[in-house]
Amino acid sequence: MANIEEVSGVFGGVKVNDENTNNVVENSENIENAGSAVAPEEVGQNLPMKTGFWNKLKSVLFYEIKVELTPYQQKVEDEINEFLHQEITWGKVKDFLFQEVTFGKNK
Repeated sequence: MANIEEVSGVFGGVKVNDENTNNVVENSENIENAGSAVAPEEVGQNLPMKTGFWNKLKSVLFYEIKVELTPYQQKVEDEINEFLHQEITWGKVKDFLFQEVTFGKNK
């Protein structure tokens, strides 16, 4: 018969001491490992991996591309980045909107 004790800090507050439960745990581990001559740490090492659709899609979408730029291309990229990341203030917007516009040959 099982000895039942109240234990604090355990979910349910009950601890069962029984020789049969220990034997069941040991037997279930032996059944899981039955027929395998490989240690449990090595089980997943030599299995062939089946590549699914999502793995293929991720490998295409997130393929790493290395780009090397010439000095001129690097200069152009720096100028574009400087233009895109410039600070925009109300004064600059106002000056742009209300600038003097001339048409024709008046200079």
